[in-house]
Amino acid sequence: PFESATNYVARIQNDHQFHVLNHQLADRAFMQERLESAEQRARASEKERQRLEEIVRELELKTQQLRDLALEDVAWELGLHNSQGKWKGHGHIINIDGPKFYDFAPAEQKGGGGAIDLVMHVNQCNLRQAVVWLHERFGEAGAERAAIAKAKTVAAEIIQLEPRTPFQLPVEEKSKWSSVSNYLTQKRGIPSNFVELLHKRGLVYADDQQNAVFVMRNLGEEPQALGAFLRGTRGENNTFKGYEKGTVRREGWFHFRLGGQPTDPVEKVVLLKSPIDAVSFAMLEYQQRGDVPPNRTLYMAVDNPKSLPVEQLQHIPNLRVAFDSDDFGNAAARATKELLPQSKRLKCKADDWNQQLIDYGQQLKQQNQQQQEEDLSL
Repeated sequence: PFESATNYVARIQNDHQFHVLNHQLADRAFMQERLESAEQRARASEKERQRLEEIVRELELKTQQLRDLALEDVAWELGLHNSQGKWKGHGHIINIDGPKFYDFAPAEQKGGGGAIDLVMHVNQCNLRQAVVWLHERFGEAGAERAAIAKAKTVAAEIIQLEPRTPFQLPVEEKSKWSSVSNYLTQKRGIPSNFVELLHKRGLVYADDQQNAVFVMRNLGEEPQALGAFLRGTRGENNTFKGYEKGTVRREGWFHFRLGGQPTDPVEKVVLLKSPIDAVSFAMLEYQQRGDVPPNRTLYMAVDNPKSLPVEQLQHIPNLRVAFDSDDFGNAAARATKELLPQSKRLKCKADDWNQQLIDYGQQLKQQNQQQQEEDLSL
């Protein structure tokens, strides 16, 4: 009798040989998949190798461009000939040792370093003429290499020998302090006792233009003044802001500490955009808490993430970023987060922390007036 299709399929599926073939096909598909995966990895690896080789070639080219011309090649172009390790000709007896040379000729007895110096010495020409001569013999790339090497040598000498001019704070004008103090207390709403405390510590004072001078210091154990931020206070709508000439913005900041004991290590840091915001934030915390922070806290003005002292702050776990909530403040907060991942954002309710301090002070004043009125009504 004829076998039904259903039975035929069932019989084939139950056959041992059928299962063997199925397993072989599955193994073959698995091996094919592994082979394709290996080929993909090989292609990716080859692309990565080629990319790295290209990077190496670029670095080698840049290194070559930064390396001076070989003095032996320059001496040859100058018409000198090598005799027993000395380059002679035109009355010169020059010994070359790497990038340096020395002329032992009785009438010379002097040396130098670099291709440009050698050309100037032998041709008795100035620097501009030496560069033109090198361009004629070695092309633009060669002349640039020699010029870069010369510039690096000159820069190194200047760095080593030129005396540094230390930063000079603006001269204090004591007669202007009362006006500056009034601006900070009356217009900016900062408590007068804290303004006087900062003044006594030498962190803020007045200059001859009636600017509030906020002293910027490094974060050393004995902070040194490395700059000053100036805020105009004269007149009704003075918007002047700026840094004293010579300020080192990457190494000095306006900062102060509150809470804990003076010898305690800093446990918390709050970053703000300006000295006035830093003072305002600290006073806002003080008024809301009714006391200084329980732990040593550093309040610090940083107007740009480029000036962040990352090395000093990266080990502070409690780091608060209290920049403004505008586009610039948001961008600065994001940049700070990238540099200091442990930082957390604090946003003010007003335009800035000084305005929030002023608003809070007015709120307290209204509450006190209401309380007095209630007391009188009793």
